[in-house]
Amino acid sequence: MRSLFRHVLLVVVLAAIGGCASLPPNPPRTPEFAGTDTAETPLGRIAAASVGEPASPEISAFRLLPIGDQAFNARLALTRRATKYVDAQYYLLSPDDVGLRFVTELRDAAARGVRVRLLVDDLYAGGSDELLGTLAAHDNVEVRIFNPLPVRGFDMVPRLLLSLHEFGRINRRMHNKLFIADNAFAITGGRNMAAEYFMRHSSANFIDLDLLSAGPVVHKLSSVFDDYWNSPYTYPAQVLGLVPVDRAEARRRFDALVRAAAPDSPSSPLDPFDRPPVEFELARGHVGLVRAPVQLFADSPEKAGGRTAVGPGADTVTERALAVFDAAQSEAVIVSPYLIPGKRGLAMLEHAAARHVSVKLFTNSLGSTDEPLVHWGYKRYRKAMLKLGVHIYEVGATLSRQSGRFGEFRRSLGRLHAKAALIDRRWLYVGSMNLDLRSSRVNTELALVIDSPRLGEEAMHLLERDGYASMYRLRLREPDDRIEWVSVGPDGEDIATVDEPEGSWWLRFKTWLLSPLAREDLL
Repeated sequence: MRSLFRHVLLVVVLAAIGGCASLPPNPPRTPEFAGTDTAETPLGRIAAASVGEPASPEISAFRLLPIGDQAFNARLALTRRATKYVDAQYYLLSPDDVGLRFVTELRDAAARGVRVRLLVDDLYAGGSDELLGTLAAHDNVEVRIFNPLPVRGFDMVPRLLLSLHEFGRINRRMHNKLFIADNAFAITGGRNMAAEYFMRHSSANFIDLDLLSAGPVVHKLSSVFDDYWNSPYTYPAQVLGLVPVDRAEARRRFDALVRAAAPDSPSSPLDPFDRPPVEFELARGHVGLVRAPVQLFADSPEKAGGRTAVGPGADTVTERALAVFDAAQSEAVIVSPYLIPGKRGLAMLEHAAARHVSVKLFTNSLGSTDEPLVHWGYKRYRKAMLKLGVHIYEVGATLSRQSGRFGEFRRSLGRLHAKAALIDRRWLYVGSMNLDLRSSRVNTELALVIDSPRLGEEAMHLLERDGYASMYRLRLREPDDRIEWVSVGPDGEDIATVDEPEGSWWLRFKTWLLSPLAREDLL
């Protein structure tokens, strides 16, 4: 009881102090834009050779990056070959081995004269203030923070408590992930810049998916980046007091910080489609890409101010993506790690069932999710979805490790983080959006929808290549309608249980205890 009292008292004190906190003025800035003088750069020439001659501005070229170490290698390799511009936009950049390696490459590019722009959402940035501020002390580097909290110098939870007087604003986050080199190649998808997104964490790693793009769509992605970079919700690191006055000393401090990173390990020699790392293909002057028409879906940064319409009919990533999903004629395969369909989602699933559209949903199990309250929100709809004929698969934390089909987990647990969909084996969606109210109403998101049966075939191969051995297949048991979790045994036989697998009793109890406090639009 004394411990509980101390925690409650701390919350009250921090909330009271937080009422005095506010952001500094954000002075007017001259807008900055992506450079277009990159056609004759080394990356510009490689991109042109890889894409070929586009038939129209809607035709670009793509490669899936399903393996974490190759996805990280691609970012490093593109940064090393950039000669003019690198733009990077992330929801999370962690000061771990991955984050330190990444900002080191940005620093090295800037030292070669490359203009580097780094934009990071502020929710998780508090622990990276020193790293970001000392990076910004280098010539040719500018760091900006999106929708900053009014206080710094604490971990995330105290910062949130100190910011509750501005909850309506700070609840809105930039969830986009975007990397662009010389306005020639871009990487989009689900991965943040942290160890667990690239199979480098000791305890748990994410199954994720990125997309390498070249062609006209890259210039469109650069325009999206510019919209956020020049947004009034974006604050330069200097304005927030992150950049030390003594810039020379700051640069020495940066060197000391990044020296803590472990040496970079070599990436997998081949991906699931027997392709070498992007670094190897750049060296030979041609990257193997698939040409296809593409649509770009991007939320406006104004969504972070609550100044754009959301919900049915709005011009948001969620609404445009749902329109694609709802247009399925025969099959919709949807991958969403955080899935809360709500009443509207159930209505869409009923519409699909009425039209005899097969729907497959892939999400996290209780044991694999890193957001147990979101899982609680999802499980309330699980039986209703099964009764509509939806095929539900839940990634198993230990099953995915045992399968080994999504990467080398070693002793770590596997967790789903990819956000993707395949409609009628033709339309492939890859982006940052989850199927929940947070993505729909609060967070800003980014996605590409590609018209390519070949890429669709690759995506299905990634899901099915181990015969679903890394997942639980859910079904309703007759006659009592209890949910069964079915896994694949060592000899290929079905193993069924009505007890939700994985997840400790403490996790179940804690989730049950907190669930009444969790609104679906906040999960």
